[in-house]
Amino acid sequence: MISVIVVTWNRKELLRACLASLKLQKDVSFETIVVDNGSTDGSAEAAEGEFGARVIRNRENRGFCAANNQGIEAARGEFIALLNNDAEAEPGWLAELVRACASRSDVGMAASKVLVWEDPCRIDKAGHLIFPDGQNRGRGAGALDDGRFDREEEVLWPDGCAALYRKHMLDEIGGFDEDFFAYGDDAELGLRARIAGWKCVYAPRAVVRHHRGSTLGKSSERRLELIERNRVLLAAKLFPWSLLWLNPIYFAARLAAGAAMAGRGEGDTAHFPGVGGKLRMARALISGDWQALRLLPRMLRKRAEVGRIRRLAPGEVRRLIMANRLSLREVA
Repeated sequence: MISVIVVTWNRKELLRACLASLKLQKDVSFETIVVDNGSTDGSAEAAEGEFGARVIRNRENRGFCAANNQGIEAARGEFIALLNNDAEAEPGWLAELVRACASRSDVGMAASKVLVWEDPCRIDKAGHLIFPDGQNRGRGAGALDDGRFDREEEVLWPDGCAALYRKHMLDEIGGFDEDFFAYGDDAELGLRARIAGWKCVYAPRAVVRHHRGSTLGKSSERRLELIERNRVLLAAKLFPWSLLWLNPIYFAARLAAGAAMAGRGEGDTAHFPGVGGKLRMARALISGDWQALRLLPRMLRKRAEVGRIRRLAPGEVRRLIMANRLSLREVA
């Protein structure tokens, strides 16, 4: 049995398309669990009435992490698949993920080939990469789907938009860290799993199309605030000290690269145009760093607890991060 968890918060029409794509899955038996974070547009009723999904209803938006943990706790499957409500899976998606994850006993995660919904000739994510300051991004983001990402291979971890996890692994290491709320949560879980000795396989025939940035929008200050906050929290919790001390240097280099690209109207800064936009960006970054500072004592306590599941030595973790490193241009 496989359990597919879909977390939703409004956006009923996107959810319908997502659940309709699950109805078309071939060669696999699974249950669908929809965790509704207090939707007011009838999303929960549609999932239950039109698609026969098991629905967990929350009165408020508990965030991506807590909602997925609810789904994981309710799941009956040996494997747990996550699919964003703004994503649509090809018919062979789930069967390919399960095949890849079950191929070896040390594989605890499987990553999908995630394509851009609006432009399915382009890659959104094919696994993940990370910058040494904790910022992470999809491998191949923006590249043409021209065959470069058609090989099954080990990657750092899967994107939570469309991922498969072994339930035994989650029972061992724990689920999502609910302090992250949303954004960067899949990176924290994935790196924690790698530290515990689990591997991740990329399954290129497990294809999903994704509406990028549809949760809060790419120009959302709240989105940028959460990304920045969680970048710091991830590094504080999981990075080896030899890399953590260098975090401010890598962060400064990334900001400088972003500023250079902004001068040419390129990069993520293009979503915050003009002087006013750049001030909004700065305000969001400062707010995210301040929130992270307040949570640092809790993260350092959790850092100590990671020792309970550790299989990789700090030096091995550093080499893993640097071997799957984003370039400055990619991260900017």
